Amino acid sequence: MRTLNLVFILTLLGLNGTVAQQLEGNVDNLPVQEHRLTIREAVVSKTGKEVKAMTVNGSIPGPTLEFTEGEYAVIYVTNEMSVETSIHWHGLLLPNFMDGVPYLTTPPIKPGTTFKYEFPLRQSGTYWYHSHTMLQEQSGVFGSLVIHPKERTLAYDTDLVVMLSDWTNEQPKDVMRNLKRGNEWYQMKKGTSTPLNEVIARGAFGSQLNFWKQRMEGADIADVYYPAFLINGEPTKEYPNFKPGEKVRLRIINGSASSQFWMTFGGEAPLLVSADGLDVVPVALSKSFIATAETYDFIITIPEDGKIEFKAMAQDGSGTATAYFGDGSLLPAETLSPPDKIKMMQDMAKMDMKMGAHAIKFQPKKDERYEMTEKYGMKMDHGSMAMPKDSDTSKPMDHSKMAHDTMAKSKDSSTTKKMDHSKMNHDNMEMPKDSATTKNMDHSKMDHAKPKEDHSGMDMDGMDKAPQYTYNYLKSAEKTAYDANLPVKEILLNLTGNMQRYIWSMNGVPLSEADNIKIKSSEVTRITFNNLTMMHHPMHLHGHFFRVINKNGDYSPLKHTVNVPPMEEVTIEFSGNDGDENGDWFFHCHILYHMMSGMARIVSYDTPRDPRMEQHPVTHLINEADQYYTWSLLDVASHMSEFNFVTSNLRNQFNVSAEYGWNENLEAEVTYERYLHDYFRVFVGVNVENELEDSLDEINTTAIAGIRFLTPYLFNLDVRMDSKLRPQISLSRELLLFPRTAIFGNYEYQADFGWVDPLPTGENFDNEVSWNAGIEYYLSRDFSLTASYDNRFGAGGGLSLRF
Repeated sequence: MRTLNLVFILTLLGLNGTVAQQLEGNVDNLPVQEHRLTIREAVVSKTGKEVKAMTVNGSIPGPTLEFTEGEYAVIYVTNEMSVETSIHWHGLLLPNFMDGVPYLTTPPIKPGTTFKYEFPLRQSGTYWYHSHTMLQEQSGVFGSLVIHPKERTLAYDTDLVVMLSDWTNEQPKDVMRNLKRGNEWYQMKKGTSTPLNEVIARGAFGSQLNFWKQRMEGADIADVYYPAFLINGEPTKEYPNFKPGEKVRLRIINGSASSQFWMTFGGEAPLLVSADGLDVVPVALSKSFIATAETYDFIITIPEDGKIEFKAMAQDGSGTATAYFGDGSLLPAETLSPPDKIKMMQDMAKMDMKMGAHAIKFQPKKDERYEMTEKYGMKMDHGSMAMPKDSDTSKPMDHSKMAHDTMAKSKDSSTTKKMDHSKMNHDNMEMPKDSATTKNMDHSKMDHAKPKEDHSGMDMDGMDKAPQYTYNYLKSAEKTAYDANLPVKEILLNLTGNMQRYIWSMNGVPLSEADNIKIKSSEVTRITFNNLTMMHHPMHLHGHFFRVINKNGDYSPLKHTVNVPPMEEVTIEFSGNDGDENGDWFFHCHILYHMMSGMARIVSYDTPRDPRMEQHPVTHLINEADQYYTWSLLDVASHMSEFNFVTSNLRNQFNVSAEYGWNENLEAEVTYERYLHDYFRVFVGVNVENELEDSLDEINTTAIAGIRFLTPYLFNLDVRMDSKLRPQISLSRELLLFPRTAIFGNYEYQADFGWVDPLPTGENFDNEVSWNAGIEYYLSRDFSLTASYDNRFGAGGGLSLRF
């Protein structure tokens, strides 16, 4: 028993090092708590429509697994599906091999097999579990996990898990395919698109031009259309059996695949007591924001004659899930207005923000440490991060009782500086732009007490931003600051994305092209997130808690997931404190489709890989974020037909296109493209077209090569040369004019200077001009009505089919 007590002391101090690992196996005196989970494919109806899904023990969400702090967890996961699966224990401190990321830390669970997860429970609080295989989390493989403390420190009578989630009737792979093709249908369906007629009516055309110039359509908030948002698996839940005066601890978990929520409570403001499983200084809040994968515990008191309404409104205002606690007269929760995306766009244009940072760049495998912040972001001074002068960092931290927060960061952050903080005052400090990447700095005399300026008041979602987006309302009950004598490694991660191709990355480098982030347990790792996109990004680090630096300085809270708001900066820091840390840990945006499109990293202590993983190469994990997605378009109209086929991953794309006019004009093309950058690619291929107008008697085949470029203002430019040395240039653009109506056009010019086939004497060079323009009305994700004019085929109308 003495050995086991030492294990817990070490782990509570954050010492996940060699000694703790050696002692993990000695569990003879620990009480064992066992659970069994079975994952199956099933047909499920959440909105009245039956769809294929995945269940855990026959339900969505899966069952709540309950434990008590100090127990030894044994969980058998059986895969009865036709595909492999996995389970990650979100927020738990556990051995690397049990973390549940297939091919990185844990073997995948093959069809028809059972995997035994086992680990000591070093903490208490509200957590959850979910699949980390492809897009299975969206299909239903998730559930809650509650670890009760050995000794209760809060006063409440009972508790209730409140699992928030989003539901789609589409297969997740089809959702991703639609996002990859850049289809605006989801925004149209939700009513959150910003068509040009509304932009002009609001006097925001200048702001729209500013966005287009930076290759952005508008202020995107959420990517996916969901027909339902759920609480414990249902759009509405009633809990009438709670007694008047009863104090209920609501363990709220955002288990959505890609949705974030504004939460409001009716009646007296509830008491927020815990965040991401760890206790915080209690604070009363009737309205708060919960990012994807976060957990928050609130204590409510059931009224004498009434029921409390709880609302979780999707961040973009596209839907709400509701729960009621108690019985009697309704105490309504505040109904929030949807965000104003056009106003967001106007605000950002006024602040002269530089957006549109590339999601993939010309130089893959470029290490993070050479990236600097000044290129993108707000043209304003962000101030500096800071900790109080009286910071007592020598005391060990009890992770079971600590809190979470966010912070504002210094304007310029070199990314691998070894810094000794003992002698600096950071109250109003600016780090020089040209800081060397390996300087040693003494941090013990820094004053990090408060940021120089807090820009958190900007209305990024057309809603009151403070305090929900800043985490300043979260304060740890105990000091969380690290030993001032520890060296600090600074890392900057610009969060970058491309909505046209739906690629997400950090510093312009997606997961498949990134080096591991190397860290050491003997130093503090400080990471600054600089969000250069219009999306919120909840960043999650496996196997760790980190300090989220906020106005509370030494009492900044601990979290495992931190939300980074659009065009804002947040700084976190963590350390193993002692010993040799083990393993590689996944680090990613918890928006499922962002993670699967490249916004992820591997954080590595650079230790030998677990020998049990030798047969499971990490490349399989990397390839998940570099999948090929395929889509097609078929237009059938009264004057012509057109077919387009695309299959694409991050860097490579294959295209097949064909146009046939009923006047017997034909053109077809097959090309391979290589993306050298988000906006720039080279291509080669073959073009086939009829030589004689209005006749298919002579078909001409030529080889082609050229470049394609997405210009500012979102024009698609194609410049090429064929094997007859005929240059060609074309320019095309599509524009959403009304909520479901888009206009499109293309202009193409080809010159023939007779370099290969000289023209007969006296004849002029053959220069061809073709153009078309049209209008498209979206009936659904897959069907549209179209009308167009083409100078080769004439005018007509018809139907477009996307598949």
